[in-house]
Amino acid sequence: MIVLGVLVGLSTHMVVNCGDEDDPDICSAVIGFSPLRGSLIAFAYEGRGRIALRHSDWRRAIADFDEAIHLNPNRASLYRDRALARRQNGDLELAIADYDEAIAHDPRLAAPYHQRGLALAATGDLDRAILSYNTAIRLDPSDAQTRLDRGLSYLARGQADDARADFEAALALPAGKDGRTREAARARLAELASAEPTQVAAPRR
Repeated sequence: MIVLGVLVGLSTHMVVNCGDEDDPDICSAVIGFSPLRGSLIAFAYEGRGRIALRHSDWRRAIADFDEAIHLNPNRASLYRDRALARRQNGDLELAIADYDEAIAHDPRLAAPYHQRGLALAATGDLDRAILSYNTAIRLDPSDAQTRLDRGLSYLARGQADDARADFEAALALPAGKDGRTREAARARLAELASAEPTQVAAPRR
């Protein structure tokens, strides 16, 4: 635990980036240091929330992002991170509302549209999910994962041709850090191919 004497010498960099270390006690010490208030201490709540996210402690993350948003309600990333925690915690409607807020604060980023699409698809609202994916793809047409996820929504809606087009596009795009997206797209295309009707002679009466 960081003692008061060390806290006096805390740099702004440490306050803002305490979540980069995998030690929530650093952020907790910053939060408990009374001279630091307002939007600056919101970074410490955000940092501790991000640590909780990495450890799948969704409730802790939500509580910390609540505090960060209360102190600094104009940062899109706070709503996006809380939305992720809420989605992982099963609070899908609240997650969708947070993605809406993140988009309202910064409509230029593709990721919140993609993630909102995932949350909407999980609720069964495939129409709105596809609309959200559409915007994400328009903003970032090189993201293979969004193509795959939109294809899955098309498939769930019975639009096999649209799904196939998205899976093929996902295969054609850069694989990214790992090949799981391309593997999933390839597997879905194989499933579609195997499900295609074959020509069978009509039985004689």
